[in-house]
Amino acid sequence: MNPFRVLCSVLATVLAAIGLTTTALAQENKLRIITWADYAPAEVVAQFKKETGIDVEVTLSNNEEMISKLRATGGAGFDLAQPSQDRIVGPQQEFGIYKPMDMSKIKTEQFIPSMLDATKKNTTLDGKVYGLPHIWGTDGLVINTKTAGKVGDYPDLCAADYKGKTSVRLKRPTLLALAFSSGKDPFALYNDPKAYTALMDDMGKKLAACKANLKFFWDNKDQLLNGMRNGEVVAAMMWDTGGWKLNSENPDVQFIAPKSGALGWIDTFALPAKGRNDAAAYAWINFNMRPEIAAKVAASAGNFTASKGADQLMDPKLKAQFAKSFPEAALKNIKWYPAVPAGIEDIEGKVLDRVKASN
Repeated sequence: MNPFRVLCSVLATVLAAIGLTTTALAQENKLRIITWADYAPAEVVAQFKKETGIDVEVTLSNNEEMISKLRATGGAGFDLAQPSQDRIVGPQQEFGIYKPMDMSKIKTEQFIPSMLDATKKNTTLDGKVYGLPHIWGTDGLVINTKTAGKVGDYPDLCAADYKGKTSVRLKRPTLLALAFSSGKDPFALYNDPKAYTALMDDMGKKLAACKANLKFFWDNKDQLLNGMRNGEVVAAMMWDTGGWKLNSENPDVQFIAPKSGALGWIDTFALPAKGRNDAAAYAWINFNMRPEIAAKVAASAGNFTASKGADQLMDPKLKAQFAKSFPEAALKNIKWYPAVPAGIEDIEGKVLDRVKASN
């Protein structure tokens, strides 16, 4: 045997091993997150890197895109995702895009107990927990009190007095909001596809009839915020933090809980099925739920957090805005999103397509 060839073979094997080791180390030192805007502020990412040595790669997304991306890869490409709690069990049943949490690696004492229990209940499948609570908030109404002071519930956005000056999204929350304001409970029909389809068809007709009253269907936050700022829109269905942001700029603009109830959501921590770095994901979760870190993230997002004690560190102005928007009765009347069963979004999607195509 040629000694030179033997040496080359050994060197090639060693170099390959070094390459694999380097790749593995790089993976161990990187956390790939798919999350919402403002949930991973640069200051928090930098502190995490300083404390752990782990780099964080952030991809901004929303519920639909998260599910789409993870479905396309079978749950690969990311180590941590942040879907809303109602968007975990259904997609998991259909596509198997998540893996269960190892609760022994979670510092559960850092969570608000009631919120942790509720989220675990809504994200448990076959006895395994797939999601933990992080940021929570609501959808309701933002109004200019000087020009749209009579708006108090979702159907008021369709009133002739405000023709061409209101806005909603062409998304499922709008259909659900219209259902609640019609005296129906759409969540109670989740397990009855026939009844749910009939209800959504009716709400689709209401939304189509309202279409001419709207300035536009908004599809990004800047479009809506700017519309409210320049007066093109005087009332809209909007998330609470957007309303509080506008209120900070103009006291006449306020976020209010609709008479039929605001829609409440909780964004979670979830592990993609083929994530490569669970250890980094668990480290990020525990780091983020420390009260002082959670308060920084909440300030960035403009919402509240499931971290126990973080509320004591929140901006006093935001706390005051929350208290004004949600007196006790309105807080008790929040309609929290339950888990979405498979097939429900297909029903809603067909209705929304018809609304979009209507004149």
